[in-house]
Amino acid sequence: MRLNSLEPASGAKHLRKRVGRGIGSGHGKTAGLGHKGQKARSGGYHKIGFEGGQMPLQRRVPKRGFVSPSDGLTVEVRLFQVNGIAAETVDLASLKQAGIVPRAALRAKVILAGKIDRAIKLQGVLASKGARAAIEAAGGSVIAPAESAGAQPAGGKRAQKAKVAAEKAKAVAARVEAAAKAEPAAKAQAAGAKKTKSEKAESASGGGATAVSGAKGEAGGTAKGGGKAKGAAKDGNAKDKGK
Repeated sequence: MRLNSLEPASGAKHLRKRVGRGIGSGHGKTAGLGHKGQKARSGGYHKIGFEGGQMPLQRRVPKRGFVSPSDGLTVEVRLFQVNGIAAETVDLASLKQAGIVPRAALRAKVILAGKIDRAIKLQGVLASKGARAAIEAAGGSVIAPAESAGAQPAGGKRAQKAKVAAEKAKAVAARVEAAAKAEPAAKAQAAGAKKTKSEKAESASGGGATAVSGAKGEAGGTAKGGGKAKGAAKDGNAKDKGK
C-alpha cells in the first residue's frame, strides 16, 4: 500500500447536485423547487413544525409533569456511604469534602441502604426513620438540623411569617387597649379646657358690655349738655334782637 494509491471507499463520496444548469441535467429551470409557491422562492421559509395555520402537533399533544426548580438542592445519601467516611462527626461539609454530595447542595438526607458498623455522630443532616434507628443501634447519635445551633425553627418560612403576624396583631391590640384607657381622661381634660374657655369668654363679654354702656352714658350726658348750651345761646340772641 502506498500513500499515493489511497482513496475513499467506493460509494463514500458523491458529486454535489448542480442545479439550474439546463434541462439535460434533470435539475434545470426550476432547480428542483417546483412551480411557484413559498418554497419555490428564494428565502422562502416557514418555521419548524408549521402546519399551515392549524394547531401543530407539538401543541396538540398533552404535557405531563414538571421540572422542580429546587431539584438537586436536597441530596439522598445512603447509609453505607456514611459508613465509609473516616470522621466521627458527619455533617454536610464532610459529605461535600468526601465527594458524596455536590457542592451546590443545601441539604442532605441519609436513607437506610446498606449497613453501618461503627458509632458516628450525624449532625445537621436529615435521616430517615430506618437510618436513624440503624445509627443509634450502632452506638451513634443523630442531631437533626432543627436541633443544631443556628438552625431555623421548625416549620420554616411559613411558621416565621405566622409568628411575625401574631406579634404585629398583639402590638396593635395593645395600642388599641391603651388608647381606650386614655380616652376618658382625654375627654375630661378637653371638657375642662372647653369650660375654662367659655368662662373666660363670658367674663370678657361682660366687661365689654359695661365699658360700652359707660361710654354711651358719657356720650349721652355730653350731648345733653351741648343741647342746653345751644338753647341758652339762642335765647340770648333773641333778647338782643328785641332790644
